[in-house]
Amino acid sequence: MSQFTTRLIGPANTLDHRVYIEQKGSVVSPFHDIPLFADQANGILNMIVEVPRWTNAKMEISKEEPFNPIKQDIKRGKLRFVRNCFPHHGYIWNYGAFPQTWEDPAVTHAETKAKGDNDPLDVCEIGEQVGYVGQVKQVKVLGIMALLDEGETDWKVLVVDVLDPLASKLNDIEDVERHQPGLIRATNEWFRIYKIPDGKPENAFAFSGEAKNKKYATEIIHECHEAWRRLNVGESPAKTPSYDISILNITAENSPGFVRRNDPVYTSIPSDSREPPAPIDPSISKWFYISSAQV
Repeated sequence: MSQFTTRLIGPANTLDHRVYIEQKGSVVSPFHDIPLFADQANGILNMIVEVPRWTNAKMEISKEEPFNPIKQDIKRGKLRFVRNCFPHHGYIWNYGAFPQTWEDPAVTHAETKAKGDNDPLDVCEIGEQVGYVGQVKQVKVLGIMALLDEGETDWKVLVVDVLDPLASKLNDIEDVERHQPGLIRATNEWFRIYKIPDGKPENAFAFSGEAKNKKYATEIIHECHEAWRRLNVGESPAKTPSYDISILNITAENSPGFVRRNDPVYTSIPSDSREPPAPIDPSISKWFYISSAQV
């Protein structure tokens, strides 16, 4: 049984909804407190599920709010939902982030020629179980793709839950095509076209859309983990500006953001107030047919 649970504030599909993550009953930051490595010697990492597979609400870790609850993204004052681009429905994997990682917007990657997107590292978990918002999964890394999203490097790491029935057979990127044929192509297509219904152009990829292998992905993860450490510890503030990121945490005593559990900013976190979800506009279920999609 997972040591992590969720504290839900307000009804889902509303501006007030927040999902805090708790460890043994205490709220922790999924950005700063949950360790990246669940078992580093065996290559097992923690992943935070933000968006369960087949759902449309664009949930994400709030970088700005204290202790970084998960909330729904907002565009022009409205809740953001990802549209269904035929033949896909919602997100096609459990989508989320690695804790204790950060894509530094001050650093241009040598190969993608683009700066980081100022977010934790994105993760696509391709196992068969549908997750839930705020779930902490233990996963192993398989590969990585480099999306170029509006001029920024937006890495997408492919992983599998270590408890998945296929986990023992999936050890590197070539195993994905062998055991889950079509998934890499579908992933490339999904990220390329998903913003088109909102009036935006196709996204582009570095490396001509190629999915890089586990070794390459691991190097990127370590780079982003080190970038997070600089951000969290604040050892070189001239090089790592705050970017309006809350680094409040309850585990890193050497961090400027460390607070104790009796601190007012911590004790003021709302209690669980879970309510039934608000209805979603039926138009969110619409399918969009994209002429450039390669079926």
